Amino acid sequence: MSIFSHPAYDKHEQVAFYQDAKSGLKAIIAVHNTNLGPSLGGCRMWPYADDGEALNDVLRLSRGMTYKSAMAGLKLGGGKAVIIGDPRKDKSPELLRAMGDFINTLGGRYITAEDSGTSVEDMHVIGERTQFVSGVIEGSEHGGDPSPSTAYGVFVGLKAAAAHRWGKTDLSGLKVSIQGVGNVGFRLAKLLKEAGAELYVTDIFQDNIDRAVNQLGATAVGAEEIFDLDVDLFAPCAMGAILNDDTIARLKVGAIAGAANNQLAEERHAEVLREKGILYAPDYVINAGGIIDVYYQQQGIREPGKSYDPAQVKEHIDTIGSTMQEVFQRADESGETTAHVADRVAEERFGHEDTLKNDTAAA
Repeated sequence: MSIFSHPAYDKHEQVAFYQDAKSGLKAIIAVHNTNLGPSLGGCRMWPYADDGEALNDVLRLSRGMTYKSAMAGLKLGGGKAVIIGDPRKDKSPELLRAMGDFINTLGGRYITAEDSGTSVEDMHVIGERTQFVSGVIEGSEHGGDPSPSTAYGVFVGLKAAAAHRWGKTDLSGLKVSIQGVGNVGFRLAKLLKEAGAELYVTDIFQDNIDRAVNQLGATAVGAEEIFDLDVDLFAPCAMGAILNDDTIARLKVGAIAGAANNQLAEERHAEVLREKGILYAPDYVINAGGIIDVYYQQQGIREPGKSYDPAQVKEHIDTIGSTMQEVFQRADESGETTAHVADRVAEERFGHEDTLKNDTAAA
């Protein structure tokens, strides 16, 4: 199968592959769309089952970044990078420097940042070889790590979902199941705990579960049990494609609002959720806090003399709540899924429909 006929290929502008035998690096960068600006997206390191799984992930994730930035009102395009390997075993300074060399070959069309399996420290190492790296700003509260902003944005969007689904402005007593309590999921859990929610958590790493149980009083459940809980809201904060025919049939929740990218295994699953009466917060809308933070970091770099302002960043992230409310309301009025409404708004913003019209005219 060629790239152009791949099911996840969506008029991507560029897909680049790179291998460095000395460091063991095998990586892919996908640039989806740069109509609004350079593509920006995290660098994920994951032990993919095979190269095909990695390619599918980077194509879907880069597309999602285009939609995410457009919905967040940012002058950025969508891109993503994936490194094939176990971050707990295969990562090395040499591998990260080789990744910097790879990013540099794209000449600024793609800017990277921290993601699943990578950290702020890793971005500093990558930055030894390329200037096209973000999430490493000095002097900020979290040293450039976008995870806290992602978690806060999800919390804001989750509150909007609770208000729309149940008319609740107070999260006290809300039962929330969280799949994945790593950098983002744990911070989201902490915000929910402080708001009085009751937490149920699972993760592929036992130390992440133990931290949530010991520090937040969360209830630990099995990886499969998380889908069968009788709770109010499910927050997927791990890998994508988690909402499929099997898991949706088992869910007993009233709403889904989480940090994971590409939560729907297929587009049709948005309709399955709607028919089941489950309110779905489109992932790239609710989890945009991190990219908003990184955008302002980059703005300071691009415009000398313009400093990073945490208050301005927070103010922008807070708009995720009103954006979510607009999506929910428009979906109610039109009878469409929330995912379809969000897609349409994003496509209007980054010119996807114009591109399709031009392509049709040229044909």
